[in-house]
Amino acid sequence: MKPSYLLRLLIACLWLFTAAACMKYGPPTTEDFSHGPSGEGLFIVSQGNFMYANASLSYYVPGSKKIENHVFLRANGINLGDVAQSMTLYKDRGYIVVNNSGVVFVIDLQTFRMKGTITGMVSPRHIHFIDDHKAYITDLYAEKITIIDPGTLQIIGSIPTPGHKSTEAMAQRDQLVFVTCWSYDNYVLVIDSQTDRIIDSLSVGHQPSQLLTDAAGMLWCTVRGGVLRIDPLQKKVTLQLPVSTEGYQTYIALNGTKDTLYYMDKDLWRMPIEDTQPPSLPFISRQGRLPYGLAADPVTSDIYMADALDYMQEGKVYRYTAQGVPLDTLTTGVNPGFFCFK
Repeated sequence: MKPSYLLRLLIACLWLFTAAACMKYGPPTTEDFSHGPSGEGLFIVSQGNFMYANASLSYYVPGSKKIENHVFLRANGINLGDVAQSMTLYKDRGYIVVNNSGVVFVIDLQTFRMKGTITGMVSPRHIHFIDDHKAYITDLYAEKITIIDPGTLQIIGSIPTPGHKSTEAMAQRDQLVFVTCWSYDNYVLVIDSQTDRIIDSLSVGHQPSQLLTDAAGMLWCTVRGGVLRIDPLQKKVTLQLPVSTEGYQTYIALNGTKDTLYYMDKDLWRMPIEDTQPPSLPFISRQGRLPYGLAADPVTSDIYMADALDYMQEGKVYRYTAQGVPLDTLTTGVNPGFFCFK
């Protein structure tokens, strides 16, 4: 063996030893948010890209106009997962539904630290709480709605949805829970939350998705090409607002007092919930933005409109006053699509 070869081998071994000694092993670095953002705030759920596992969670404080991005990753040292679909707050916990990862992460609202997980679903979409001991989780690819115990985070049952392979948003009126059937479906199901059984259904239009309850107890539902007002007691559609699809999904929101509806139809439109005719002029121009989410602050009625840009880069969220005056522009994660007010 030549001396030059031995020297090169010795140097290579020394480099490998030094590199290994410098590499850091052990638990990932995390941040302490316990003394960070507090008070009234807004969680922004960014879906990320399908199969990229780049979903993220942001937290925005309207009073200071400060936003913290990737707070789940920073607080827990792990990624949020693949396609974060929605988030719901219940008591002092936040429940983040991560669709393609098949998991619901439960976090502390102050520290953003993970308190547990809910697993065992195929492709969860939304979670709705009946009480301290029961919650429903809808699913994109399961012919059932999963029932979990919020106390133990364990599955305790299911509600079969024969003929409906995709369940989506939920809204409650008294003991009745209304559920949209989104993917290639056209029904809203009616579930008795005391018996956990489907007792009725309503045909509403192609691919119903969002479902909100206004101040008068009426339901507002988005379908392909329209926004519907539904009387939950008579279980019938009482108003239909036609919208242009343009290949985009229609988004709706209610103001803080829930007596004014906002909906996307190229631009943003606003109307009192009791009106029977659509408004004649748009409220806020879309200005060429790609709508990907819409919400209104339940206290101030400030409006938040999400823009996915090109679906690959960090998205934008535009904040307006209830009068439509621009207030702020936020940079978030990829594809911001869901808002949850603390």
